[in-house]
Amino acid sequence: MPLELDSLKKAVAALKGALAKSEDGAFMRGLDETTRNVIKSGVIQHFEFTYELCWKFIKRWLEVNVSPAVADGVTRRELFRLAAEHRLIVDVDQWMRHHDARNETSHTYAPDVAERVYAAAREFVHDATRLLEVLEARND
Repeated sequence: MPLELDSLKKAVAALKGALAKSEDGAFMRGLDETTRNVIKSGVIQHFEFTYELCWKFIKRWLEVNVSPAVADGVTRRELFRLAAEHRLIVDVDQWMRHHDARNETSHTYAPDVAERVYAAAREFVHDATRLLEVLEARND
């Protein structure tokens, strides 16, 4: 049974769009600091949402294509290890860094944390895009 990937496609596209705006130097220079921070906060929110969808789609894919119980009760590291084992992702440690960045956003809000998570979102978008491509190719 194929997975319905529309929500992940939209989330990845939204993250890419928010990042593109935030990385447009001429656009950002024309904004006041508050507006720049709002845009970066939007990137962080898109990162959070897209990360959550990614790990949930990894879990669903494993349940549908490997075994319904394969991911029950496993840690996030184990989930990513299973995903790498089944060639959904490449680097378990990189996905754990994404996980850690996601956790940072839910425990505290400080400017230095926001900057770290914003930087993490810039790296994450490549892995999320690759995961989406793999899921689309192997969605049978």
